[in-house]
Amino acid sequence: MDNKKATLELGTKPVGKLLVQYATPAIIAMTASSLYNIIDRIFIGQVVGPLAISGLAITFPFMNLTGAFGAAIGVGSSTAISVKLGQKDYQTAENMLGNTVTLNLIIGLSVGLLCLIFLDPILKFFGASDQTLPYARDFMQIILAGNVFSHMYFGMNAVLRAASKPKQAMFATIFTVAMNILLDVIFIWWWHWGIRGAAFATMISQALALVWQMHLFADKGQLLHLKRGIYRLKGNLVKMIVGIGVSPFLMNVCACIIVIFMNNQLVSYGGDLSVGSYGIANGIATVFIMVVMGINQGMQPIAGYNYGSQQTDRMMRVVRLAIYGATAVMTVGWLIAMLIPEYCARLFTTDDTLVALSVKAIRINQVMFPVIGFQMVVTNFFQCIGKVKISIFLSLSRQLLFLLPCLVVLPRFFGIDGVWYSLPVSDLTAATVAACVMAVYMKKLNHQYKEASHGTQEDNH
Repeated sequence: MDNKKATLELGTKPVGKLLVQYATPAIIAMTASSLYNIIDRIFIGQVVGPLAISGLAITFPFMNLTGAFGAAIGVGSSTAISVKLGQKDYQTAENMLGNTVTLNLIIGLSVGLLCLIFLDPILKFFGASDQTLPYARDFMQIILAGNVFSHMYFGMNAVLRAASKPKQAMFATIFTVAMNILLDVIFIWWWHWGIRGAAFATMISQALALVWQMHLFADKGQLLHLKRGIYRLKGNLVKMIVGIGVSPFLMNVCACIIVIFMNNQLVSYGGDLSVGSYGIANGIATVFIMVVMGINQGMQPIAGYNYGSQQTDRMMRVVRLAIYGATAVMTVGWLIAMLIPEYCARLFTTDDTLVALSVKAIRINQVMFPVIGFQMVVTNFFQCIGKVKISIFLSLSRQLLFLLPCLVVLPRFFGIDGVWYSLPVSDLTAATVAACVMAVYMKKLNHQYKEASHGTQEDNH
C-alpha cells in the first residue's frame, strides 16, 4: 500500500481498526521507551548503589526540561502535518517536515550548550545535594553533549507517525531500547563506567536510530520526504508548529517545576533516599503512563485527520475508544501498585530502607490511576484538534493549579506524608475538571451538529 493511500484511509477505514493499527505500534514503542529510565535505574541501583539512584532521579526533571523544547517541535509539527494531510495540502506538510529538521537542529544545539555552561547551579536548583551532585553531573554532561540527537530522534519519530508510518516509528524505538540494554551491559556491567555508562548508552542508541529515520525520509518515493527547498524556516509554519506545540511544552515545563519542588520537599522532610524512592515510584508509573501516551499517539493522526476533513462522528468515536483503553491500562497499574509494590521496588535496589520507602511511594503515587487515563486522553484530544487554549489549561491544571499548592500546604501539617498525599489529591481534582470541560465541549459539538443537519435538510427542500 502506498503512503498516500494509507493517509486517505484515516478518513474511510473503520475507526476501531485504525486505532488498533496506529496505537499498537505506538504502545509497543512507548512501552519500550519507558524501559529507558527503568533499565538505567536498575543497572545503576544494583551496580553503583542507592545514592546513585537518587542522583539519577535528580536528572529526570532536568531531562524533561530540555526535552520540553523537542516535544514542542515534535508534537506541534506532527499534529499540524496530520491536519494538513487531512486537508490534502501535501506541499505544506512537506515544508513542515523540513522546518521540523531545522528547528530541532537549532534548539537542540542551543539548549544543550546553554545547560552545559550552567550545569552545577541547575542541578542544585533541581534538588541535588553534595552527596548526589557528582552522580547527576556525570550523567547530564553526556546527555547534554548529545542533546541535538535526542531532539531530532524524538521529533522524527513523531513525524513518522503523522506520515502514516507507525510501524517504522515503533521499530526505531524498539531498536533504541535494545541497543540501550546491550550498551548498558557493556558500559556499566563489564567496563564499570558507572552512571556515565548509562548516559553513553542512551545517546549512542538514539543517534543510531536517528540515522535510520533520516534514511527513511530520504526516500523520494514517499509522500513526505526530505529534499531541497523545505528547510528554510517560514514564519507561518513555525507559528503553527509552535502554536500547537506550546501545550506539551508547557506541560513538560510544569512537570519539571513540580518535580524540582517535589525533590526539594522530599529532601527537606525525608532526605536523599526519599528522592530515590520517588524516582523508583515514577519509574513504575511511567510504564503505564507511556502505554496511555501510545494510545494517544495512535489517536492523534486519526483525530487530527478527521477534524481536518470535518468528519466529526469519526473523530469522537476514536476519542471514546481511546478513553476506554486508557482507563483499562491505568486500572491494571493501580492493581499492581496495590498488590505487589515490594516486588517492583526490589527490581531497583536491595537496600531495605529504600525498598520500604519505595513501597509507600508506589502505592500513593498510583492510587488514583483509574481516573488519570481519562484526563490524559481528553487533554491530548484538544491538542490534536488545535484547541490550544483548552489543552494548555488542562495540561497546567493538575500541576500548577492543584499539585503545587498541595505541595506547599500539606507538608506543613503532615510532614513527609503531606508531600506524598499531594499526588492523589491533584490527580482526582484534575480528572474532575477534565470531565467538566469535555462535557461542555460535547454539548457545544452536539448543538453545532444539530444546526448543521437542520441547515442541510432546509437546503434539500
